[in-house]
Amino acid sequence: MMKKQTGQAIQSPAVAGLFYPAEPNTLQNDVDRFLHQARPDRPLESTAGQPAKALIVPHAGYTYSGAIAAKAYAKLQPYASQINRVVIFAPAHRLAFRGLATSSADQFKTPLGLIPVDGIGRQQLLSSDYPLTIVDEAFREEHALEVQLPFLQRILADFTLLPVLAGDVDPVEVKRVMNRCWGGPETLIVVSSDLSHFHDYQTAELMDSRTTAEIEALNPEGIGHGDACGRFPVNGLLLAAREKGLQVKTVARCNSGDTGGGRQSVVGYGAYVFA
Repeated sequence: MMKKQTGQAIQSPAVAGLFYPAEPNTLQNDVDRFLHQARPDRPLESTAGQPAKALIVPHAGYTYSGAIAAKAYAKLQPYASQINRVVIFAPAHRLAFRGLATSSADQFKTPLGLIPVDGIGRQQLLSSDYPLTIVDEAFREEHALEVQLPFLQRILADFTLLPVLAGDVDPVEVKRVMNRCWGGPETLIVVSSDLSHFHDYQTAELMDSRTTAEIEALNPEGIGHGDACGRFPVNGLLLAAREKGLQVKTVARCNSGDTGGGRQSVVGYGAYVFA
């Protein structure tokens, strides 16, 4: 839901109380606990000693995938003061459309507070020939982008957000948009994606292991329909990372059968860090 407050358009949270706690103190404590338990042995750096450039993280309810996402986010903590801009690419679950969508909101709200939108970056994308338009309806009930925000709020002191949802889009076009907003060490790229959906535990393990190998090989050609719900932004990131000579490390992988659900029909989760 979009609300106006003090002249600002605010994107209100859609899944607080569903995918993560709506009470601020409970949410803060849960996120901090996930990050503490992640206990990175060391931060993942590029050869230049800069912070990790991009993450792929899951977007299920925190009970199921919060600990997995935290494994990637915890790698950022030693460099949090250097990052002041986050670009999130997430799949659209609630509205079908072609291309990429952003929001007209000036701020995104979670129970932990308000996050300002990078209006300049958004306008630069909208004024170019990228397949990106404002589609506020796509954000109205979307969880895939929203669940990432409390982690970022607990790790980063102050940052602006550039939100992008992917519909049916060529990963090459996703890569073009990523390249335009890639920035330097001040900019973090986050791709929100789960892995396989609704297979039995053993089948999901085989599928997700194969998908993880393709991600580690920076091989988007190997990731297709059914391998990852966010395959379009995932594959766009793999194309960009391959061009820029980044390396990727898998920091966690499991499925809902490991984290609180049954094993007859599971969803896969993986966390990957690019530097």
